[in-house]
Amino acid sequence: MKLTFSLVFLHILMISLWASAFPVIQIGLESFSPQHLAFVRLSIASVVLLVIAIATRMRLPDIKDIPLLLALGFLGFTVYHTALNIGEKTVSAGIASLLISTTPIFSSLLAIFLFQEEFGKRKWIGSAVSLAGIVLLTFSKENFVHSVNGILLVLLAALAESVYIVCQKNLLKKYGFLSFVTYSIWGATISMLVFLPGLETELAYISVRSAISVIYLGLFPTVIPYMVLAYLTSRIGSAEAAISLYLTPALSFFLAWLLLKDIPSVAAIVGSIITLCGVLLTHSKRRAVVKKTRFTIQR
Repeated sequence: MKLTFSLVFLHILMISLWASAFPVIQIGLESFSPQHLAFVRLSIASVVLLVIAIATRMRLPDIKDIPLLLALGFLGFTVYHTALNIGEKTVSAGIASLLISTTPIFSSLLAIFLFQEEFGKRKWIGSAVSLAGIVLLTFSKENFVHSVNGILLVLLAALAESVYIVCQKNLLKKYGFLSFVTYSIWGATISMLVFLPGLETELAYISVRSAISVIYLGLFPTVIPYMVLAYLTSRIGSAEAAISLYLTPALSFFLAWLLLKDIPSVAAIVGSIITLCGVLLTHSKRRAVVKKTRFTIQR
């Protein structure tokens, strides 16, 4: 599909908001635990979406779809945000965004099992290159154990996000991007109520800087990019929509330097470049296959 001005604008908006989330998360972690930060972020987003749902008279989901909506919300929001937040305790914002950009690789692997797509030689090579870059990123940190734990958690977030993206198509078609994202975030927020105990203590001592960060996270990177991603997925497919993730790390590294004075090491920069090259190589010949698969599903 030919990219129009509106589609290009939506890609830029999604990239900018998602890139800003990674350094802002680290600001929020100054006052919140990773679990509480995710819970408050999703709670703010849920309230905003509740207002939108009432204003638009949003229909309720069919009972038969609720289990899948809850499952996708749990993976795409609960697991994603919790794992990412914990990972960012030991992984820099720029590297975290780079690791999340491996989501299309996981999506390609999932497509083998879900849609019987071909995973050719180029994609296997690209995956191996990305893995080599991730290994280099791991050894770029002085505290090796913390680095491994953080990287694995961020990769878990990427895997959860890839499942969310790949498996949302039928529900997107049925409910539309606004309703689907709303149901997903509500379901994720409900599942995070287990983290409610202890939140009042953190709120009592929250800094102004962290308060602004969590409000920003709840209002902007949580709601808007997911709606844009869902809309783009419905228009151009999951693989083409996810390609925006390739550009997110560069902006995240810049914002991390601007907001946190976080300067990556030479090894981290080299590892990041290798990982991103692997992701690009994996995705480079996916377009024709994805279009064929999408046509088959729609029939």
